Amino acid sequence: MASALVITGATLLLPASAQAECVDEALKEQLVGRRAYRGVVPRLFQKSLRHEISPMGGWFAADLSDGAPMYGGAYTFHFSEELGLEASYFRTQRSFEFLEAVGATNPSLVDFVNEETAPIQLFMGNLVWSLAYGKVRWLGGAISRFDFYVALGAGATDAPGSVGVTGSGGFGMKFFLAEWLALRLDVRDLVHAQRAPLGEDKVVNDIAALGGLSVFLPFTN
Repeated sequence: MASALVITGATLLLPASAQAECVDEALKEQLVGRRAYRGVVPRLFQKSLRHEISPMGGWFAADLSDGAPMYGGAYTFHFSEELGLEASYFRTQRSFEFLEAVGATNPSLVDFVNEETAPIQLFMGNLVWSLAYGKVRWLGGAISRFDFYVALGAGATDAPGSVGVTGSGGFGMKFFLAEWLALRLDVRDLVHAQRAPLGEDKVVNDIAALGGLSVFLPFTN
């Protein structure tokens, strides 16, 4: 008789336990809205400890001169998924259409105009910080992953009239087309001292809008 009572007691405890589990499940559904917790999803495109080579081109909007095409490239080593170190070289042209028109009628200004329209070379180094990554659907079709990042650094501008170090800052986005290939868009603000035409030195903000492709090496992680 005693053993029968023990068995009956154990049987009575089972429904109470099952009822508690049902309450926990119901509460979980209310809190998370019937969505299971999946944890942190790993990034589909990995950059950590990879090399990035980027041929690029775009437009150089100078503060004191006319705009001109710009071309060059960048190399980036990614220490992690968030941080990378970038070295870049770009080339463009500084021109003054107004001064060229004046120089055509005033020969004394010809030498000055020729000096100011010389090629410009930019040697820059930047720390690149990826702030966010996600995905975008193109017109309801294919889905691409992207990175949004900011860049900050300095370098030198090799051009007549440029004085001292050039500071650099900006932002950009990379749209990944494959594990080793991405479309890259950048906007950079180049701050440096420049001799104004027929005037004194002035701190200028030259804007570079660039686009290109990035190749990641090695091709697979």
